[in-house]
Amino acid sequence: MFTKILVIEDDERVADLIRRSLEEYDYAVTLSNNGTEGLTLAQSKQFELIITDIILPDLNGLELCKIIKKDYPDQPIIMLTALGTTDDKIEGFDAGADDYMVKPFEIRELKARVRALLKRSNILKNNNDTVLHFADLELNRHTKIVKRGNVEIDLTPKEFDLLAYMMSNQGRVLSKSEIAEKVWDTKFDTGTNFIEVYISYLRRKVDKNFPEKLIHTKSGMGFILKSEHENSN
Repeated sequence: MFTKILVIEDDERVADLIRRSLEEYDYAVTLSNNGTEGLTLAQSKQFELIITDIILPDLNGLELCKIIKKDYPDQPIIMLTALGTTDDKIEGFDAGADDYMVKPFEIRELKARVRALLKRSNILKNNNDTVLHFADLELNRHTKIVKRGNVEIDLTPKEFDLLAYMMSNQGRVLSKSEIAEKVWDTKFDTGTNFIEVYISYLRRKVDKNFPEKLIHTKSGMGFILKSEHENSN
């Protein structure tokens, strides 16, 4: 059975290039050139992956992504844009995008990102470890609910993914390059600080209002989820 991919792109040349390139790998590609039609197609729940531009007629890619992720939080989405600053990337990830590519991009890299995201999506679908626990922190992969003690914590989709990865690797130092690869399916760009930004977001939500801090920095090495009373060596 073919893997079905929806491409929402109003630039006909770019859309056709993506379609032809993905079809070489036996993906079944459906094209849409505007946000409204793209949303209707996405809500049919027949696509394993969605690739969308940000600047679209009718409904932009950021709003489109937010709507899709609200209804279908596990739907993998790759966002395409001509804007590549750290703030632009964070805006895309906060909208719910699982990956983010800046135009112009190498079509080989897009294919690699598609394969990686589909693989990760399949792993999560088959993961029986639905509820993760650490100290008084609880994360439910299916309901997307995070609690610390009796307090529910509201996370963006990418903050949720980052915390889930840290909880799955609790007690282990995670480098920025590993986090970039495993959570964002990308190689870490030393010219950006989006990982530090997201760690900061998590600390404000997960640690700030609680006496025990769980998210720690190992200088020059990365980040670790551990109790403060644990041995730091």
